[in-house]
Amino acid sequence: MRSFLAGITFLTRFPVGRFVTFQAADVAHSSAWFPLIGFVLGAIYSLAVALLKGHLPLMIIAVLLIALDAVLTGGLHFDGLADTADGFGGGKSRDDVLRIMRDHSIGSYGGLALAILVALKVTAYTALLQRSNWITPFILIPGLSRWSVLLLTGTLPYARESESVIQGMDKRSLLWGSVITILAMVAARSARTWIAMALVVTVTAAFGLYSRWRIAGITGDTLGANLEVCESAALLLFVWMR
Repeated sequence: MRSFLAGITFLTRFPVGRFVTFQAADVAHSSAWFPLIGFVLGAIYSLAVALLKGHLPLMIIAVLLIALDAVLTGGLHFDGLADTADGFGGGKSRDDVLRIMRDHSIGSYGGLALAILVALKVTAYTALLQRSNWITPFILIPGLSRWSVLLLTGTLPYARESESVIQGMDKRSLLWGSVITILAMVAARSARTWIAMALVVTVTAAFGLYSRWRIAGITGDTLGANLEVCESAALLLFVWMR
């Protein structure tokens, strides 16, 4: 239970940390729970949509859903996407990329990446909400995207010389996180969810190879960027498949 609460503190803005003090090791060990926390977030998003659906236009609900995601997660992964886009887009050498990614100001690449992401998600959410089976992707995609974090931390080294909790997220976390994810896929009883899972693996493998080539590993920013890319890819897949 302690590791699960640590994971909630790390991935969300829920005030669990006010009542329990966590160490870096607790956060590292909590990574196996990342997919489950994603599924919980997906259930919260689905509940919010269910309360708003029928009262507001679908596009407005889609925008509010993105705002809710930013509030509940603190925009953590949006920031990672922006920093990674700036670093990979503007950096020439490995050190240059890492230096740019360390700078929290948003450049043109980061701003453009965020604009594309928000536009894509609003459009995809709006399209999915027009269908009767929208709940399954809304619940499962946040969990699948957080499972992608484990795929990277379990297979690639940390790129920076400084210490990070990411270094403690090992293959054991990947194993247990994968068990949780597979159980959720089985419970969904939909072939589309397995295709989405395969897509997340493919996107993560490609992004991981690119990160390994550019910076010899991963950082917190690249984990957040991959999460958002996987989430967007899965949304597009569910829109594509009817």
